Amino acid sequence: MAQIKPIRAWRYDASLSPRIGSLTSPLFDVVSEKQRAALYQEPYNSIYLSVPQGPQPAETASRLLSEWKQKGILKQDPLPGIYGYYQYFSLPGSNRIYCRKGFVCHIQAYDWAEKVILRHENTIPHSVNDRTELLKKTLLHASPTHGLYHDPDFELEKYLDESMLQPIYETEDYQGVRDVLSVIQDYEVIRHFIAKLRDKQVILADGHHRYESSLIYRKAQMAANPESTGEVPYNFHLMYLTNSASDDIVVLPTHRLLHSLPHWDAAELMQKLEPFFTIKTVEDAYALPDIIAGKGWAFGLLVKDGAYKIRLKPDVWSTMTWHFPEVVKQLDLTVLHYFVLEKAAGIPVERAA
Repeated sequence: MAQIKPIRAWRYDASLSPRIGSLTSPLFDVVSEKQRAALYQEPYNSIYLSVPQGPQPAETASRLLSEWKQKGILKQDPLPGIYGYYQYFSLPGSNRIYCRKGFVCHIQAYDWAEKVILRHENTIPHSVNDRTELLKKTLLHASPTHGLYHDPDFELEKYLDESMLQPIYETEDYQGVRDVLSVIQDYEVIRHFIAKLRDKQVILADGHHRYESSLIYRKAQMAANPESTGEVPYNFHLMYLTNSASDDIVVLPTHRLLHSLPHWDAAELMQKLEPFFTIKTVEDAYALPDIIAGKGWAFGLLVKDGAYKIRLKPDVWSTMTWHFPEVVKQLDLTVLHYFVLEKAAGIPVERAA
């Protein structure tokens, strides 16, 4: 099913390795305005390629990318490889050090209908258009999306662990996560990776807009080049793949912040929630995570006047009219978007970003 390939990555010149922590940036859709201002102070920070500035940002990124290549700031690895990427992190209230293990490679940009790469959320058109234009101008995937495959035998981890004995980079990000990158260029080992993914489906955990931009660009290039083969670069997408069988894969709560709403009325929102949810007042807002933990379709709600636990009434879920697969409709996130944001708050889902 999933066809993957090694890549010849463009990386910062070895002379810049000691500064790698100041050259990397968070994903384009999570970096705050304050973070951006600080990151832009470093003239070679990757944010200039992932979140370019100016009235024509894609053209700006393309020009900078060419300059950096010409100056030797970025150099392409001479051999293709699979890039191991480990993230060490901890969670509040726990002494455990987690390690999310995975690898970065190219994966074929499959259409959603092929059901090789599975989605779990909708995309916002203007965000997809921005990412598509950036890809079109730079011909570069500035950051990989995140996919999950399932391998209970953990066959690939032994190769990744071995590669981590000689890492390329090791740094700590803005959240205190220790990031370690390595590369595997052994032909026979890479064949194991390719073979392992060949019969797998991949769940797209994060990066739906970036992935969809690859699909749009691929379709445009296929239309313009009907005689091209399936091995041309635009048929592939950059992805970070992790094994969902690992207990170091942690799913944290989803938060949604409502702001700048015209005619905001908390009492009216609570009234509109009542047909859908059982609502209980919570005295200690900090207790909400424990109160809703493990309970399906239960959410903590914080408004100016207090904290509440809301839980979808059992007979309400079946009234959802969105045409999603049932497994997607049952997700807490889908329920939150449909019944809280769209039905109660009156915010169309395409604006919930």
